[in-house]
Amino acid sequence: MKKITLALALTIALTGCQATQRQNATTGESETNSATTGALIGAIAGAVAGAATGDDSKDRRKRALIGAAAGGAVGGGVGYYFDQQEQALRNELLDSGVQVERVGENQLLLRLENGIGFESGSYALEPSIHKTLRGISRILVEYPDTSLVIDGHTDSTGSESSNQILSERRAESVRSFFISQDVAPGRAIARGNGERYPICDNKTSQGRSCNRRVEIQILPLK
Repeated sequence: MKKITLALALTIALTGCQATQRQNATTGESETNSATTGALIGAIAGAVAGAATGDDSKDRRKRALIGAAAGGAVGGGVGYYFDQQEQALRNELLDSGVQVERVGENQLLLRLENGIGFESGSYALEPSIHKTLRGISRILVEYPDTSLVIDGHTDSTGSESSNQILSERRAESVRSFFISQDVAPGRAIARGNGERYPICDNKTSQGRSCNRRVEIQILPLK
């Protein structure tokens, strides 16, 4: 019974997805996309729940099929939504200098480096970044069922307290721009991380420039 239920769940989940593979933007290798993974998880969970509620073996098999179909649809829906949003962002931000990263199945990360949006020591958005941010805003408005966490970062130049304030203001500058472009205020929060999370070596000017950045996490709307 368990093997049959699992096989049925996998079949339903896979056939319910429009595409089962995507190309990893970093490695270039094929991988199972979020829609398929979510559908598999949902289908298995739905099948198990359905099988547990039947009165006899025939009834349990019937309920397992129904549960697998329903769970696959729900699980696949979230993954598919993120697959579509990721592709839309990649198309919009092509050659913009903004990195689009997939983190797990249902999370996207946009990384705006210094040189693209801010001058050293400043939280004022440069005019050159406005076009890019408007493009991001269009996709965010098109996909309203996601929330945003906007994180500001600095290099290690200056005091820790001043860097903390600067990082907060950088994040808020991006959040305010999105709101001006019709992104709902309740979807986005701004946070400052100061100099605490470098991704490059602060001992070089290139490394410090790399660390002066804003990162935007796109998550399921809760």
